[in-house]
Amino acid sequence: MYKVENPGGGLALIFESDSFQPMNTLTQLNVSAPLADELPLRAAPHNIEAEQALLGAILVNNEALDRVSHFLLPNHFFDPLHARIYETASKIVQAGKHASPITLKSFFDNEPSLGEMTVPQYLGRLAVNATTVISAQDYGRTIYDLAIRRSLIVIGEDMVNTAYDSPIDQPPARQIEDTEQSLYDLAEFGKYGAGFADFSSALTDAIEMANAAYQRDGGLSGRASGLTDLDRKMGGLQSSDLIIVAGRPSMGKTALATNIAFNVARALRAEQEAAGPNDEPSGVVGFFSLEMSSEQLATRIISEQAGIPSEKIRRGMINEEEFAKLVAISQELQHLPLFIDQTGGITVAQLASRARRLKRQKGLGMIVVDYLQLLSGSNRRASESRVQEVSEITTGLKALAKELEVPILALSQLSRQVENRDDKRPQLADLRESGSIEQDADVVMFVYREEYYVERRQPREGSAEHGEWLTEMSNVHGLAELIIGKQRHGPTGTVKVQFHANVTRFSDYKPDDHLPERIG
Repeated sequence: MYKVENPGGGLALIFESDSFQPMNTLTQLNVSAPLADELPLRAAPHNIEAEQALLGAILVNNEALDRVSHFLLPNHFFDPLHARIYETASKIVQAGKHASPITLKSFFDNEPSLGEMTVPQYLGRLAVNATTVISAQDYGRTIYDLAIRRSLIVIGEDMVNTAYDSPIDQPPARQIEDTEQSLYDLAEFGKYGAGFADFSSALTDAIEMANAAYQRDGGLSGRASGLTDLDRKMGGLQSSDLIIVAGRPSMGKTALATNIAFNVARALRAEQEAAGPNDEPSGVVGFFSLEMSSEQLATRIISEQAGIPSEKIRRGMINEEEFAKLVAISQELQHLPLFIDQTGGITVAQLASRARRLKRQKGLGMIVVDYLQLLSGSNRRASESRVQEVSEITTGLKALAKELEVPILALSQLSRQVENRDDKRPQLADLRESGSIEQDADVVMFVYREEYYVERRQPREGSAEHGEWLTEMSNVHGLAELIIGKQRHGPTGTVKVQFHANVTRFSDYKPDDHLPERIG
């Protein structure tokens, strides 16, 4: 092992590789270690030898740069000199030239000497002791991971210092949010993909998806929503999709979300029961209810399954037979893989953190967010404008769906301009607050019930118009439309469903079974 001391108290450069030959005399590096003030007792995580090996590989064969450039940046290097060498080599390669000790020499001629060795001589030494191109990506990821660890240390120290020094009137919740945002930004910035995939790999994935759809009942490539006509139109709820369900108040958005969440959770439970004990868990449904409590959601689901109006359940207006039915249904549902987070006003960063944790602990099949406008973005975006904040939220949800590879169903409000039109069927332009909702979503679906508007036009009883109103009301009673206004991988159009208002349940539309009730 060879050690290069820095008498200035900075970084001691250590070469542990047997292949690296010592210099004639001790060479001094004029560099100081980052985070020296923050970490006086321990050196920050780093691996100088990995940095030297990667730079040597790049200088010998520029193909090594192609293997790491999609995730490794100059500021990931611990040694500032190494960072400048990597940045300079990258610029030379991007300009279509060859990066080597010779072509880099002119950029470092005026650099202070490293003891008795100049920087151009050091470049030559790096190339002489280079590793193979095959190992370049492994060294790059080592450098990258250590840089992330150093960033985590800084975030942790900032958190400690802020906790000590923050004003008494600054709530701890604000600091928690800022820290979570920093961690979220680090996680988002730190994602590195595999770069380009050859078409044969993509083709294999497409065939596997088609085969899964062929084998699955109903021919669905995604999760079944439980509504046959809707699944036929969409092919199920697709992994990595952001699905927006929008509508005006009282249209049944939350009811549709709970219906779908229940159906997906029941299917996940059936898959787990059919699987072997050593198989991976099928996952759970994560329901972020920013408006309703978990007890209210549970009451809705019990009402849907028992066929007893939730109003009667809440008021205790049930008989002994109905109570026994509720108990039986609750016992059946207690093992349902449905997890509810009822925290109000959380940020998209907090939601992402909790979703990741749920996936690690339980597996994840789907996420539901009720509703999008109750989420918050970062403090910076919130200070700019609500439109920018909503854009950050939808972008974050779409990125989370891709990262976790699950469908995310998010509810959204519509603007009041719908009420000013004669035809109150919603359109994409009615999405409230930001065009980014339409842009980021893979599917935009509107819930529309004509019955809601007809009911509010009831004329005076006994008038000539009242009979016509009764006829119109009977034609739309119990009917709802799910209008697919956008779908990236399928057709748009309208799906008719039945809505049972007393138990807040959607079901498949069956014209023969649609018997209008007497109104009035």
